[in-house]
Amino acid sequence: MSERFIFSSESVGEGHPDKVADYISDSVLDACLEQDPASRVACETLVKSNCVFLAGEISTKADVNYEQVVREAIRDIGYVNHDDVFHADTVFIANHLTQQSADIAQGVDAKRAKGKKKAEQGAGDQGIMFGYACNETKELMPAAIMYAHRINQELARIRRTGRQKWLRPDCKSQVAVVYNDKGPVEIASIVVSTQHTAETEHSTISDFIIGKVIPKVLPKSILSKNTEYFINPTGKFVTGGPQGDAGLTGRKIIVDTYGGWSRHGGGAFSGKDPSKVDRSAAYMCRWVAKNIVAAGLAERAELQVAYAIGYPEPTSILINTFGTGKVSEERLTDAVKAVFNFKPAEIIKQLDLLRPIYRQTTHYGHFTKPDHPWEQVNRTGQLIKHLG
Repeated sequence: MSERFIFSSESVGEGHPDKVADYISDSVLDACLEQDPASRVACETLVKSNCVFLAGEISTKADVNYEQVVREAIRDIGYVNHDDVFHADTVFIANHLTQQSADIAQGVDAKRAKGKKKAEQGAGDQGIMFGYACNETKELMPAAIMYAHRINQELARIRRTGRQKWLRPDCKSQVAVVYNDKGPVEIASIVVSTQHTAETEHSTISDFIIGKVIPKVLPKSILSKNTEYFINPTGKFVTGGPQGDAGLTGRKIIVDTYGGWSRHGGGAFSGKDPSKVDRSAAYMCRWVAKNIVAAGLAERAELQVAYAIGYPEPTSILINTFGTGKVSEERLTDAVKAVFNFKPAEIIKQLDLLRPIYRQTTHYGHFTKPDHPWEQVNRTGQLIKHLG
């Protein structure tokens, strides 16, 4: 008897207040790395109404105009309409950034220090990180989260063309996928809430999203007469973005990763330079998991690594293929350790992370864009060779 169940994932658009905060934090990071690749950045952002608050720790030689970076980020997102309370040109910006703690820097720096066991660059904090890949979509990502991202991406694309002038930057989507023993077979329901101008009729929004957006971006083979649609289910979504709700960096970590399908270590990504393993090791784990699946060594693979602050080697590495592996997990772990180096400094080198590439990661998941280094399937041959 086949197992049947429904799994749902959500995505949020660029104008969602939490994503506004993420994008500002990653824009600050990129601005620092552009001038000084050795920058240490931990930038948190809070947005509400017409205010932006920056806080965190930054040590850099870069000369950054933080106000200009914030306004450009908001402008990129699209909060430039005459009726926006949160507007790129008029927001109030409070800067409470300070320097990185010397105690943390001592653990991360590649040099000896009293009480530190090794002189190598260590992890910027303790923690656990996960990476995942599966063969459900061409991106080797779980289906529900990818479908949810695609809806928001298409809404943003159309909004930027100016053809649907009623569209505004804030939006959310949620897709429920039906599974059986063959994998994803049907979409049970789709929820879309998009911000709009006050004069726009609900029927205009619903007809457009159901008739034009969803059929373009989701597989027709799994849209059926049974699929339910919930479009702007409150009936009205005029007040959105930071005017309608506060936003904070790091509150959309499940949207950023695997939509709840795979586990998450708990650390957010945005605003953190790659010395923070919350970000860099999560990217590393995704890279490894994706290469395992792309090599045909498993249909699903999840990787967990753990670190101690200031120490270069992971304290543990765990691989789970959920019964889909073509070799034992013990042999696969040995192969992964031989092919990949999990020391923080080596992760940065292998993935070339000391570059201003992080604004590109903020929206629609950090593991969905094919040009990012952790999305490359360039170690499959080495894994297969090691396994004989």
